Amino acid sequence: MAAVQLALYKGKGRIGNALIRAWTGSPYSHCELVVNGVAYSSSIRDGGVRAKPIEFDSQNWDFIDLPEEFGPRVRAYYGITVGQRYGWLDLLTGQVFNRAKDDPSAAFCSEWCAAALGLPNATIFSPRTLGDLVRALLSPPWRQQRSV
Repeated sequence: MAAVQLALYKGKGRIGNALIRAWTGSPYSHCELVVNGVAYSSSIRDGGVRAKPIEFDSQNWDFIDLPEEFGPRVRAYYGITVGQRYGWLDLLTGQVFNRAKDDPSAAFCSEWCAAALGLPNATIFSPRTLGDLVRALLSPPWRQQRSV
């Protein structure tokens, strides 16, 4: 396991996971930033921003290795946001109504991960779009195969 990763949940999960996957047209319904085995995110189940070790089942998760320089940034952002509540309002306005309104005292999972990585307008990211952007940024265009 790399020292820093974006983990994208593709497991069956609960009804909420299915609704998120259907709404976003994605196999992913949740994301975590993993630094040296500790998972950081905002979680509905845990009531908001938290860090904890998670036993990741590779059948239920996809992983994107990130540069190690992101580790201190993620931990620092966690130190600022630890204990914030889950961002239901941000989720509703950013993902359902496409209005990037930010409640600075709350975050949903992909919003929190995007902000921890330093991305602007974090409320616009779903687990899918965050994963897509991270993959694109880590894959120089000259390495991608394009059909003409």
